[in-house]
Amino acid sequence: MTTNSKGSTRPKRRAADALSGLGGIVIYLFSISGIINILALTGAFYMLQIYDRALTSGSVQTLVALSVLAIGLYFFQGIFDVLRSQILIRVGARLDNKVAPLAHKVAIDMPRYGFSPTEALERGRDVDKIRGFLGSQGPMALFDLPWMPLFLGFVYILHPLLGALTLAGAFVLAMLTILTEVMTRSKSSSTQKAAIVRNSIAESNARNADVLKAMGFGGRAVARFHRANQEHLALHTKSNDAGGTLSAISRVLRMILQSAVLGLGAYLTITGELTAGAIIAASVASARALAPIDLAIANWKNVVQARAAYGRLKETLIALDKAVEPMKLPAPRESLKVESITVAAPQSGRVLLSDVQMQLNPGQALGIIGPSGGGKTTLVKALTGIWPVLRGSVRLDDAELGHYQEEDLGAYIGYLPQDVALLDATIGENIARLDENADPARVVAAARAAGVHEMIVRMPDAYQTPLGPMGASLSGGQRQRIGLARALYGDPFLVVLDEPNSNLDSEGEEALTAAILGVRARGGIAIVIAHRPSALEAVDMVAVVQNGRMTAFGSKEEIVGTRRHPSGAVAELKASNAKQPQQAPTATRALGKAAK
Repeated sequence: MTTNSKGSTRPKRRAADALSGLGGIVIYLFSISGIINILALTGAFYMLQIYDRALTSGSVQTLVALSVLAIGLYFFQGIFDVLRSQILIRVGARLDNKVAPLAHKVAIDMPRYGFSPTEALERGRDVDKIRGFLGSQGPMALFDLPWMPLFLGFVYILHPLLGALTLAGAFVLAMLTILTEVMTRSKSSSTQKAAIVRNSIAESNARNADVLKAMGFGGRAVARFHRANQEHLALHTKSNDAGGTLSAISRVLRMILQSAVLGLGAYLTITGELTAGAIIAASVASARALAPIDLAIANWKNVVQARAAYGRLKETLIALDKAVEPMKLPAPRESLKVESITVAAPQSGRVLLSDVQMQLNPGQALGIIGPSGGGKTTLVKALTGIWPVLRGSVRLDDAELGHYQEEDLGAYIGYLPQDVALLDATIGENIARLDENADPARVVAAARAAGVHEMIVRMPDAYQTPLGPMGASLSGGQRQRIGLARALYGDPFLVVLDEPNSNLDSEGEEALTAAILGVRARGGIAIVIAHRPSALEAVDMVAVVQNGRMTAFGSKEEIVGTRRHPSGAVAELKASNAKQPQQAPTATRALGKAAK
């Protein structure tokens, strides 16, 4: 890996290489288009020779020779046309192969900065749009447009008046193309934004299908989608109306121009200034000259969409170019330091957490308590690097999280979110974090640490059991325990658990306590957000977070075991503890087992 004082340049090279070589391909395609357009004059020359030579001479041999030559030239034109089409299709596939992973990488990061999942997934759809455009007729028109002067010159050679008429027609159609651009650009942008809103609502409804069904407001959800869809359809209709109308006008004008060329040619023939063959040749050549403009107008909507998609992908690549991969650092093993961090919600910019500072050392476990909405989950997202901090820093062994390479940092952190989402993969792949070269022993070790190994091996395919989308085939407790195993996989230095016992029974809570003690025993750091007191059995430190601030931090005995901090969170925790005396023996047994 090449590095400098600022870090690695590998991401920049990957982003720059995504479009490498396309310039040479464009020049090659432009050259092939020149050959195709030169061969496209075959029809005009054939008509000119048939009428002015073969018919006047009455020679069958001349007719056969001209016909054989024309067929050969048409054959070569077809070969080059197929070649150009296949090259464009493969350019689209190559672009997709190189850019799609980069676009998906950015799409994964976008929700962290306040974008909706639908907006993030648009980056992948942009790649599809460009690939689809390259396989359509749109690029053919764009590559043929520069060769229009070739046909205009041929018509002008036949007669200057015919050349002037064709040039005037080309000018009118070019103005129509510009008008199409002006009328469709803003409409296309508005249509796409409306489509994102509609798709976001559809995604939200699908994600909450159980709630909609159980509480009977699916009809209102459909009505909400219907309103968004109507707005999208209205904008889509306006955009298509503009493009379709101008395309129809273009076709009519082109047919009028062809008839005008024939009429003017007939007049010039009558006056003795043109031959009969030249009339047909001029008509064929003028039609071929204007065909790219007509085709461009007909496909202009696709051109606009592909251009907008390319612009967004270019922004994506620029963002990757600016991202510098840090130099590889040793694995952390000494401390977690939070230095006066302030965190804001990425979407709204509203500050959710202010001036939080603390330090944890190896073998310590911190329980974070406090009222709902006080900032606990926000703190967790800052500690794991999910949300960037506005001010301050989060450091592992005095290095900020951003100074670690992303994949390395992921190996040093285990995270169990509040809403456990498992990937559409097997249980083993989920626990191993999709590592294709994962050591099965480490996967089993993580499952045992989470107390879920016995449950997994009783499933139909054990660790190879597919979970399906979101792990919907499992219960909430099963998902949570597999998520815990994933967090523990590889013995990460920092393990962050957001309400890890919300769906667990007594057996699961006992396994959770043992897992936290295991992290402490191997010299790791565990952080647990707790609403139930049983989650605090294995911690030695407690922090109280409320109203966006850390109001208390210290040992568990100091914060929970005394009344010096009678905050609402501590009182609530004590009240919950009093109501659930049956949890203490289970947790105590787990402590005893872990100690042994």
